[in-house]
Amino acid sequence: MNRLDRRSFLKTSLLTTASFSLFPVLGADKNTKRKERAPVASRATGANGDIRFAVVGFGGRGMNHIDGLREVKGTRMVALCDVDRSILDREVKKYRDLGEQIESYTDIRKLLENKNIDVVSFATPNHWHALGAIWAVQAGKDVYVEKPVSHNVWEGRQLVVAARKLSRVVQAGTQSRSSSGIREGIQWVREGHIGKILRARGFCYKRRPSIGKVDGPQPIPPEIDYDLWCGPAPKEPLMRKRLHYDWHWVWPTGNGDLGNQGIHQMDMARWALGEAALSPRVLCVGGRLGYLDDGTTPNTLIVFHDYPAAPLIFEVRGLPMSADSKNMDKYHGVDIGIVVDCEGGAMLISNYTGAKIVDKDGAEIKKFSGSSSHFANFIDAVRSRKPSDLNADILEGHLSSALCHTGNISYRLGKTHSPEEIREAVKANNDLAEALGRMEQHLAANNVELKKTPATLGALLKMDPQTERFIGNRKANKLLTRDYRKPFVVPDSV
Repeated sequence: MNRLDRRSFLKTSLLTTASFSLFPVLGADKNTKRKERAPVASRATGANGDIRFAVVGFGGRGMNHIDGLREVKGTRMVALCDVDRSILDREVKKYRDLGEQIESYTDIRKLLENKNIDVVSFATPNHWHALGAIWAVQAGKDVYVEKPVSHNVWEGRQLVVAARKLSRVVQAGTQSRSSSGIREGIQWVREGHIGKILRARGFCYKRRPSIGKVDGPQPIPPEIDYDLWCGPAPKEPLMRKRLHYDWHWVWPTGNGDLGNQGIHQMDMARWALGEAALSPRVLCVGGRLGYLDDGTTPNTLIVFHDYPAAPLIFEVRGLPMSADSKNMDKYHGVDIGIVVDCEGGAMLISNYTGAKIVDKDGAEIKKFSGSSSHFANFIDAVRSRKPSDLNADILEGHLSSALCHTGNISYRLGKTHSPEEIREAVKANNDLAEALGRMEQHLAANNVELKKTPATLGALLKMDPQTERFIGNRKANKLLTRDYRKPFVVPDSV
C-alpha cells in the first residue's frame, strides 16, 4: 500500500473546506475556580501492614476490581460505594456474611473522609472517572481508575497534574500494559527487526445492537440516587430504556465504543508507535448507522490520527459481518486488537496476552505471550511509592483516552455528506481511502444505504500537542472540557 503524503493531506479537498468553515465561532472556555488543597502525607499501608482498599461502582466491571484486588496478597477490602442501593446492599451483605468488616457508602465524598482507606478503585460510568480520582488523590488516596480515565481531554490532564503534585500512585485500567507478551512484541518491533513502522491500525469490531427508542422520559429506579449518579453531567430526564450500561452511547456520560472497548486498542496502537503526545491532526468518518435509537455516539467510525512518523488509524464497527450473520468482520484475523504494518511484515495483537509477528506474506515469524495481574502491579507500586513501577501510569492512560476524545470531537463537529463527496474528500489519503472503502462494503452488507442515511465527515482539527489545545478552532476547544454541574466540579487548581 502506498504511503500517505501527509504534507499535502487533503489541502484542496472538500474536507479542508468543510472542516474549517462550517461552524460558527463560540466563546472561550470557562472554568470554575476552586481553592487548592494542601498535599496529604504519604501513606502506603494500614495499621497491620495490609493495603486497605475501597471499590466505587461495581454493577459491571467493578466486580473484576473487587476480585482482582482481593486476590493480591496483603490487601484488604474495607469499603464499597455505589449509588444503586440494591447493588450496594447485595455485595456488602455477601462479604459481611463471610465475616468481613465492610463499610457501605452511596456518596463517594463520605467514603473519602474515611482515613482507614489507603486505595480507591473506580469502575463508575466514564463521566465520574476523573473527578472521583482527583477527589481521591486530594484525600490522600492512591487510585486505580478504569478506562477511559476521563470523559474529556482537560479533566484527564488535571488528573495527571493532581497525581504528580500530590505524590499519589494512579494506575489506568488499560490492562494490556501488564501483558509481558504484548510489551515484548512491541519492543521487538520498535527495535526495527521487520523494518520501519509504516502505520498502526486499531480495531474495535464488537457487536453493539440497538438500545431501542423511547417516546418519553423513563422512570428512575427508586433504589438509585440519580443526583449522585449524574454527578458532573447534566441532571436530565432519562431518555433511554436502561440507565445502566447504555450510558456509554450518549455524549453527556459516555464516549461511544471508541472510548469504551476501543481505548484498550488505541492505547496499544499508540504504544506501538512510541508516541508520547496527542496527534497534531485528527479527523474521522462515520455515523450511527443501521438502526434508529436513543444513542447519539457513532457505531461505525474511522479515526485518523496524523502523527508525523506514522499514522494511527482506528476503526469502530458495532454492526455484524452482514445482516444475516452474528459474527464480526476481521482484518488479517483481528477483530478487537491492533495491526502494525512495517516494511518487512506486521505485528498482530488480538488479545491481551500476546503478539504475533508475520512476514509480508502473512507467515508467522515469531510469537510473544505472557501476562500478569494489572492489580498486583498497582499494589506493588503503592508499596514502593514509585509511579515508575506502574505498567499503566496515569499519564499513559490520559494520552490514550485523549486520542479517543479528540477523534470524537472531530465527529461531533462534522456534517453529513454524500458517499461521493466523502470519497472525493479523502482520496488523497491512501490509508483513509482504503479504510473508507472497506467501511462502505461493511455497511452495504448490513443493508445500510449511505445515499439514504449518509455518513458524517468529521472536522479536520489541528492541535498543539504541547498545550493539548486545538489551533484556530474555538468550538473544538470548548469540547475539550465540559460545563460541570455544581458541586461536582473538576477543580482548576488541584
